[in-house]
Amino acid sequence: MSRKIIVADDSESVRQMIRFSLKQANYEVTEARNGSEALKKIRDTHTDMLITDLDMPGMNGIELIRNVRAISGYQSLPILILTAKSDTLIKQKAKAAGADGWITKPFRPAQLLAVVDKLLINKGC
Repeated sequence: MSRKIIVADDSESVRQMIRFSLKQANYEVTEARNGSEALKKIRDTHTDMLITDLDMPGMNGIELIRNVRAISGYQSLPILILTAKSDTLIKQKAKAAGADGWITKPFRPAQLLAVVDKLLINKGC
């Protein structure tokens, strides 16, 4: 059974690259264009991991993480932030909200897969 990952990013090209990389590794990928859409998909279907951008219209990545962590059964969901930002203060806010990992764009597909695999193993998924 393949693991289900929701990818939230307002850039279609970034979502496509992530989807392609994850599908090559046999992950099932669901895409969301923003935090609100991702939150709805998380509430509607089981997911094993969330990968989110920080800057998205409407609900940003940190708000999304806080909302996901408030859902019963999702307190330990692996959450990876994939963003162009590398500011230490923002990283601290994301970690405080419940993010488990951080990758700065641009990224290499092999790097993404290594972090995804590690987070899923560490979270016991």
